[in-house]
Amino acid sequence: MQATVSPTQIKGTITAPASKSAMQRACAAALLKGGKTILHNPGVSNDDEAALDIIKQLGAKVQRLNDTVVIESNGVVPISNEINCGESGLSARMFTSIAALSKTPITINGKGSLVKRPFDFFTEVLPQLGVKVESKGGLLPLHITGPLQPKNIEVDGSLSSQFLTGLLFAYAAANANNVAITVKNLSSKPYIDLTLKVMKDFGLQVPVNNDYQSFQFASQRLNGSTAQPFNYSVEGDWSGGAFLLVSGAVAGDVVVKGLDVFSTQADKAILQALTQAEAAMSIEEAQIHVRKSRLKAFHFNATDCPDLFPPLVALAAYCDGASVIEGVHRLTHKESNRALTLQEEFGKMGVEINFQDDLMLIKGGKGVKRASVHSRHDHRIAMACAVAALGANGDVTIDEAEAVNKSYPQFWVHLDGLKANAVSH
Repeated sequence: MQATVSPTQIKGTITAPASKSAMQRACAAALLKGGKTILHNPGVSNDDEAALDIIKQLGAKVQRLNDTVVIESNGVVPISNEINCGESGLSARMFTSIAALSKTPITINGKGSLVKRPFDFFTEVLPQLGVKVESKGGLLPLHITGPLQPKNIEVDGSLSSQFLTGLLFAYAAANANNVAITVKNLSSKPYIDLTLKVMKDFGLQVPVNNDYQSFQFASQRLNGSTAQPFNYSVEGDWSGGAFLLVSGAVAGDVVVKGLDVFSTQADKAILQALTQAEAAMSIEEAQIHVRKSRLKAFHFNATDCPDLFPPLVALAAYCDGASVIEGVHRLTHKESNRALTLQEEFGKMGVEINFQDDLMLIKGGKGVKRASVHSRHDHRIAMACAVAALGANGDVTIDEAEAVNKSYPQFWVHLDGLKANAVSH
């Protein structure tokens, strides 16, 4: 699919999509909690569907009913010897440890860019927990045979906190007793906050967080009854909402609803960047109002929220001067090498991006040019280019624009709802 975005002054009110970070964690928690769980405001992205399919293969019954998803579970009781995670990095990293709770041999697979991402974390860590692991040189597919047995271990958290998320869920479900997971160089700490919050919400055993350096599990079994259905509302997505907020800041007058200003999601930090850029913004508990205004260059550390790089680059393109974003090393193992992809695709639109060690420098305020760009099959690149195109000097055509389906399938419809001149064909 190709999308053409023409310069537009957008205006309107929009509700952010459901958070896929929260949705996928809720799927894992519902599987492990057992009983019936009713998810309200469930996500509909490809990654969300992948998570629902995975828990079905691990034994849960799943139904979409009206605007809810009903999950019934007796724990991890696989009905298949393979789970396919699609292109979802979170699902692959989280559900591998969860699937290892079973003694059934299971193959963890994926497709697209996921099969090129490193998974040697599991070949190093899971054997220490009694799990047999075979991989394709540290890549998918992974062949695992459990059951996982919680023990005191030390893991490296520098590549992604998602590996730790899976271990925390698995330890809780295995009723870990007086053991700890020690972590070195943990990245994306706010995502661990989200994991712990979901675990608590679902009544799972929650470890003691010792300043993100270790997570101590005491002698504590699952809390709460599974006799009554458990209702859970999936919160709005700050990752997708960031693109809506930036679009208002660079090209219009936008009110975004459905974002929890008290959320633990890492990408809520977009508010800090917009504040630094002196965007015209009004923040209320129920909505955030952003209007086009003169923007100034900002310096922002995105090490703990690397998914903000694409919308931040779109924002920086309209800021006077050179903006600086820290944390470039977090971009290598995404759907594309996002650092280079952003440099190349925004370069086509006349926005100069350079690198200095772990810094990305974006020269803004010189205008965005009409161009033909490519998503590189990366959902966030497609959305960043579309947002930047709203204030360009001519049409911007985006190839493989359907990449947004991975996280935000309503993106083009929502842009249309804001009266953007965006045509897909």
